[in-house]
Amino acid sequence: MVEKQHAEAIENNQEVLTNQGPDVVIITGMSGAGRTEAMHTFEDLGYFCIDNLPPSLIMNMISLASLPGHSEIGRKLAIVCDARNREDFKQLVGEVANVEAAGITFRIIFLDARDEILIARYKASRRRHPLCVNNSRSIAQAIAYERKLTQELRDVAHSYIDTSDMKPRELREVLRSIYSKETDKDGMNVVVYSFGFKHGAPLDADIVIDVRFLPNPFYIPELRGLTGLDKPVSDYVLGREETTKFLDAWENLLSCVMPGYVAEGKQHLAIGVGCTGGQHRSVVLAEKTAALLREQGYNVRAYHRDIALADTSKGATK
Repeated sequence: MVEKQHAEAIENNQEVLTNQGPDVVIITGMSGAGRTEAMHTFEDLGYFCIDNLPPSLIMNMISLASLPGHSEIGRKLAIVCDARNREDFKQLVGEVANVEAAGITFRIIFLDARDEILIARYKASRRRHPLCVNNSRSIAQAIAYERKLTQELRDVAHSYIDTSDMKPRELREVLRSIYSKETDKDGMNVVVYSFGFKHGAPLDADIVIDVRFLPNPFYIPELRGLTGLDKPVSDYVLGREETTKFLDAWENLLSCVMPGYVAEGKQHLAIGVGCTGGQHRSVVLAEKTAALLREQGYNVRAYHRDIALADTSKGATK
């Protein structure tokens, strides 16, 4: 079912026009069909997202984003609009026509789900449907009324996505596949950093590897005052048989877990590599880990948390 919806969305998605204006995505559809999740996905894709923007302000926002010198992120707008009332939706239809007449790149995503699914989601969330104002309608009546209000936008949407049988992760995957040139790996930012346990274990790492089992260059006089960024230290650490065995196992482990993180939609992954002082072994292996992941196509940044604490003049840090 998910594959079918995915194919429909791609088929209905129109080719994006190229001009000097911003890239605009209007996210609309049935309440409870996943608009918030869609907005979060576009945030992760670098869009400036606005939730429940009054339709009358859409052209104003686009005009601001079109000003010369505006930041790149501001030139990618995702605007979420819902059916708060009949007049708002009539106005939204008119604003969409204005955007099109102005020759601005825009796409409409219409998210939908079966009535029984929408009712179940509202009951599970214990939130009030936006059209159940002053207890004037039941949830079922509000959904039926919302369908009438949104029919015109549904008919002109570039992408129609039924989320009835989708998990949030699956909706993110569909949106990414249609609206992003990034690969799945590009969507996850990986940070690999070295640290010294004697300066405190990291609090933000998703994966921590302790490399204090490897021979310590600190005890080699000519290496004591250097760091893992220096070639003699790197050659010493990577030239050890113990390191070779470790790297084989470490690379196999990363090859196993990294695709799982990507599949789960993880946006940020921090890997901490620790030794005693964060000067020698951890620095070398953090750099090596980053290189291995880059070779596998991941977007990786490496840094060394405690290397500035090393006393390279006296070699007093391990």
